[in-house]
Amino acid sequence: MNIIQCKELTKVFWRKKVLNNMSFSIEENKITGLIGRNGAGKTTLLKIISGFYCQTSGEITVFSEKPFNSLLVSANSIYIEQEMSFPSALNLVQILEEASRFYPNFDCELAHRLFDYFSLEQLDYYAQLSKGMRSTFNCIIGIASRAELTIFDEPTNGMDAGVRKDFYRALLKDYLANPRTIILSSHHLDEIENLLEDILLMRGGNTLLHLPVSALKEYAVGLKGDMSVLQQVLTHRNIIYEQAISPTYSYVVIENDLTEEEKQELQSKGIQLSMVAISDLCVYLTDRQKGGIDDVFK
Repeated sequence: MNIIQCKELTKVFWRKKVLNNMSFSIEENKITGLIGRNGAGKTTLLKIISGFYCQTSGEITVFSEKPFNSLLVSANSIYIEQEMSFPSALNLVQILEEASRFYPNFDCELAHRLFDYFSLEQLDYYAQLSKGMRSTFNCIIGIASRAELTIFDEPTNGMDAGVRKDFYRALLKDYLANPRTIILSSHHLDEIENLLEDILLMRGGNTLLHLPVSALKEYAVGLKGDMSVLQQVLTHRNIIYEQAISPTYSYVVIENDLTEEEKQELQSKGIQLSMVAISDLCVYLTDRQKGGIDDVFK
């Protein structure tokens, strides 16, 4: 069953098309990574899914209903972002109590155990917290809510590496015990790769790829060696990334459509074949077409 269904979704802000005819679907009870460079439209998409924004054109349904101003969507989803706001008159434990009134599956015991683990003081106020501790508190709300659709938009900003690792572990353990649909947007793809089942890759306000993680691991292959040999296989192939190591020696990433015979032949000619990390692949696929940073200094 698809929890989210988008068809030709478009959003325009001040004549700028932030989302451009996006079409995709997200199944229930999966953790999907939303990946893309800054400005790709990730936050706009997530706010449309959450019902905060209304699309300019196209169609979107969440729980088979249009999300904008939908009580059904609001009651069954939570959107965690770095700019969250809470009533300034309530301390942290009071915020948890109010959240438990809204989300029927909210686990107060889990929230308090996470409070203790991450050294949060229940009587503190949200405005008093550091950026990292605010992010930690937001994530506790997101995990403990156990909302049917849980969205984390760059949730770990300000957290140190150890806290991020603990958050991912806590999220995975609670997801395995209580499956729900989770969308996780993050710049730390290398850190969350093992959490994800699907990746939705965005570029320029559109869907570039939407594949299972297992398929992305096999999507591309890296070739390193003599350029004269590489040229023999690069003709009519989609080159994803290319880096000259020396005038005659290069590293090239192409779509993985080589036959076993071609792979063996390349290796016999001294070409090194390697897997391409998903985090590197996403960088290559979303890279600007004007060249790399070195071109700035030409």
